[in-house]
Amino acid sequence: RQITPLYTASGKLIYERSEYRVHELQSFLRADPTTEAMMGSQVEVLQSLHIAQKVAERAHLFDDPAFNAADRPASPWNAALTRLRALLGMETDDAPPEPAGDAANPAPQRDPQRDRTLQAVTAALHAEQVGVSHVIEVRFTAPDPQVAANAVNIAMDAYIKEQFAAKHRAVDTATRLLRTQSDQLRQQVAGIEERMSAYRAEHGISQGVQAAPDTEEITHLTEDLAKARAELAGADARLDAARGRAGAEAQAAVAPSVVQVRTQRDQLAAAIQAQDARLGSAHPEARGLAREYAEAQRALSAEIARVVAAIEADQHAAAERVATLEAMLQHTEAAAEESSRAQIPLNQMQRDLDAARGQLQAVLGRIEQTTQQTFIETAEAHEISLALPPEYPSSPRILRTMAAAAAASVFLGLLLIHLLRIADGTVRSGEDLRQHTALPCMALIPTVTPRALGHVSIQDYAAHRPHSVFAEQVRWLRAALSLGVGQPRVIAITAAQAAEGVSVLTLALGRSAQQAADKVLAIECTVRQPSFRARLALEAAPGLTEILRGEAEWRDAVQQDPLSGMDVIAAGKPQGDLLGLFDSRQMREFLAETRAHYTLILLDTPPVEAHADAHVLTMLADATVLCVQWRRTPARTVTHALAVLNDARATVIGTVLMRVNRRAHLRSGFADAAVYKRRHASHFRG
Repeated sequence: RQITPLYTASGKLIYERSEYRVHELQSFLRADPTTEAMMGSQVEVLQSLHIAQKVAERAHLFDDPAFNAADRPASPWNAALTRLRALLGMETDDAPPEPAGDAANPAPQRDPQRDRTLQAVTAALHAEQVGVSHVIEVRFTAPDPQVAANAVNIAMDAYIKEQFAAKHRAVDTATRLLRTQSDQLRQQVAGIEERMSAYRAEHGISQGVQAAPDTEEITHLTEDLAKARAELAGADARLDAARGRAGAEAQAAVAPSVVQVRTQRDQLAAAIQAQDARLGSAHPEARGLAREYAEAQRALSAEIARVVAAIEADQHAAAERVATLEAMLQHTEAAAEESSRAQIPLNQMQRDLDAARGQLQAVLGRIEQTTQQTFIETAEAHEISLALPPEYPSSPRILRTMAAAAAASVFLGLLLIHLLRIADGTVRSGEDLRQHTALPCMALIPTVTPRALGHVSIQDYAAHRPHSVFAEQVRWLRAALSLGVGQPRVIAITAAQAAEGVSVLTLALGRSAQQAADKVLAIECTVRQPSFRARLALEAAPGLTEILRGEAEWRDAVQQDPLSGMDVIAAGKPQGDLLGLFDSRQMREFLAETRAHYTLILLDTPPVEAHADAHVLTMLADATVLCVQWRRTPARTVTHALAVLNDARATVIGTVLMRVNRRAHLRSGFADAAVYKRRHASHFRG
């Protein structure tokens, strides 16, 4: 069926985040920095189901068969699938039962066709940030290019309008919140003012400047008290001076009249002493002076008493003033303390009132700002490039599809090859054989195609084509045997499984050695399935079993290969206990006698996994070569066969990889496939 071409239209818009000075708007529309995460969120909003629903409604995509599968003609496959789903009781397009709900919270109605249409529109709508910029590219894919362009423009318009509406809703919500706060603050201010008025009335506190400035009065009283106390101290000092307790100088400073009277008295006393000395105390002048002295003394005492009485009156007055001022100061301080205690709650209420008025003023300012924001609000995104109907389809892209299909084919092919290699448990190269057996791989005997064989049989191919790869690998095996440690003379050639070319390799190796001037004897030990007689066209003669049963001499059983001159002993008739024959004294004597006449004796033995004869024969041989067929014999079978030979105390000196496909092995890339490369073709013929 032909693929419907799809067209992808694209448009671009730029997203620029606004900043808000009003705190309430910041709480509803946070002015986060435009980061990668923010741009990613806007991309997800653009390709959300909500925007897709706007596109589907405004572009009438619910009626478009490209998006509403219900409007498409029913195909036989869809009809059969619908019937099958109905029979199985699976979901169909029938209307589901009405979900439970109430008038206040109605339950959403489910419409499968509408839901599938919205899913198709959502799948066709894509948004992506352009690099690290603030630009978002919107794309829509549809079979109709006009529909694709219209859908992109509708999606961008719906997104911008949704952003604008969200900002208006945020402004309205912030305004309502601020008005609620202002009403609450007005009520709070009125309540505080009422409480303050009641408190002033209760405590007799005047509003404004206080009538009795207690602090100033206390200051004046303190100053007056200090002056009064100073005056009292001065009166005490004058009293002491007047009484003569503070010395003559102090008294002279306080009472000058007393000093004058005392001076007169002292002058009279001096005159009396002079008269007494000159005239004697009984002299009338001396007595006159004595009477004057007594009068002066009485005048001094009277003056002192007068001064002391005056100073005592001043002292008493000063003491009473001090007492009065102290009483007034104490009363004033008590009144001030009482007033201060009554003022503390009033001050707290005043602070609360000031704070509430400040908050109210701030909220009123924010209400004015949000009101202004409503008139200057703009969308945070706007189109910078509207979508135009595309001229060329975006899908399918033939060249890209073909390239992807080719790459997928190559990948799947390589994957299949890799999986086949993993699943392939056979031996694939001489390197594999070395890893599994820990023995050298002496040769890789290739498969000879019927075309290369022509009229020559496989056992004669190496003799007729001595310069072929097949003959060269046989020589590799012969060289490995001759150069090995000990140079074994009796070599058993065996295999893990049947039909792995043991007989062919035995004959080819024997002929190659015979042509190299060695005297070779090939003994066929595969009595149950002999092949030497047919392969070499031998005459009827006694075989190995007849020799071991004593029915014939071994010299009588020897026949000569007509192609190379190699001596051959056929298997003989499979009668009796073959394992007993091979494990008998006669077999050991037979091998001992032939050692004296031949430089190389090859034993064509049965497969190790099939017959126990191979266990005995490999034990009797000086060395054993294990044949493994390329890409046929499992590696675990080879490992098991080697373990069996080791248990039989056989001396396994190496392995041979048989029937190797030269071209396939060359493509595998293994190191031992280099001999099959084209650059070496000139070295071989046939």
